Amino acid sequence: MATWLVTGCNRGIGLELARQLAGRGETVIGVCRSSSSELDALGCRVIDGIDVATADGVARLAAELGDESIDVLVNNAGVLTRDSLDAPDFDAMLTQFEVNSVGPLRVTRALLGNLGSGSKVAIVTSRMGSVADNSSGGYYGYRASKAAVNIIGMSLARDLEGKGIAVALLHPGMVATDMTGGQGIAPEDSARGLIERIDELELDKTGGFWHAEGYTLPW
Repeated sequence: MATWLVTGCNRGIGLELARQLAGRGETVIGVCRSSSSELDALGCRVIDGIDVATADGVARLAAELGDESIDVLVNNAGVLTRDSLDAPDFDAMLTQFEVNSVGPLRVTRALLGNLGSGSKVAIVTSRMGSVADNSSGGYYGYRASKAAVNIIGMSLARDLEGKGIAVALLHPGMVATDMTGGQGIAPEDSARGLIERIDELELDKTGGFWHAEGYTLPW
């Protein structure tokens, strides 16, 4: 049994990750801004009131954990704002950078003392952050924020390898959540694939960019 900390755990992919992990006997710490009845019903430890986009929020998370060891850190919290060249939203773009790009770095850096040799860090990113895979344009803020977190994840992989900590960048697929307007695959299928990829993660695979289904994605 391992200790998994999952951010953005009150709904969507994060909630389903918590459900499946708890179901197989893992110790789950669910981190979110506001809990939900669905998350509370799982019986996991919940640390709410945490905004991963702020220094104060992440500092509070670190203080709540103290010196508790974490085997797997899943940076899942994210936000998506739809925009286009005709209607860009620059303020929303900055918000997406704070949550999607800087947030995982803030959390990982703050919890380094809780991670040790053999720990794993997973970042739930998106193939929409792939330059090579962008064939449709649009989504300026979201695409840019996910491209940014991909390079942040790669730097983390390089910097943490010597500490024995492996890092994975994972695309969950197009998942039917509030973020996608209910379009896509079932959250349970996505979460199952993400957990499989994390279970498989070893140091010799650190820094990889994978689809939840198991294949490598282009940068």
